[in-house]
Amino acid sequence: MPARILIVDDHEVVRQGIRTILRARPQWDVCGEAANGREAIEQTKALKPDVIIMDITMPEMSGIEATRELTKQKVPGAILIFTMHESSNLAETVREAGARGFVLKSHAARDLLDALEALIGGGTFFGPDTRKSAKPKTQANEGAMYCVGLQSGRSSDFGSNDRSWSVFGAILWCLAKISVSASDEFICWSLSSGWTA
Repeated sequence: MPARILIVDDHEVVRQGIRTILRARPQWDVCGEAANGREAIEQTKALKPDVIIMDITMPEMSGIEATRELTKQKVPGAILIFTMHESSNLAETVREAGARGFVLKSHAARDLLDALEALIGGGTFFGPDTRKSAKPKTQANEGAMYCVGLQSGRSSDFGSNDRSWSVFGAILWCLAKISVSASDEFICWSLSSGWTA
């Protein structure tokens, strides 16, 4: 059975970007999407995903509130917080709410696949140095290289420069802020363009 993943974010371009990264794992199935915390609760109960990728700042109900409610109701499914809001107490807040980990949007290309591997394997992920899972660690840049591969067919087009890891998250943040409706091709082109220089 493929792992089932629910994507929760109020920006369509972010949900689309996550789908693009997840294509590097054809054995995983994106079973649904939600645009706010209330929809996340409804979709989680209806679809029974293995992992919920949950944004924090959303209308109607935040991701933290939805996580607390799902945890309180003991609804199955590991929750991975996916946020642009970095803070010193983020890990504590996420744990307290009942989530099993978090990934910063600015580190999506570097950390998202590893985090999902960890949660699907029954572990946790609170940063690349705190990953807990029985499964082996994946290539750190695999998600980013896969995006570039959609355009060029060659993963070598994407460099291993550490400055590149935050590019995907920055693109998603900027596009979400200006409400741009972007295609997979635009997102992937951005990764392979001068934005990584």
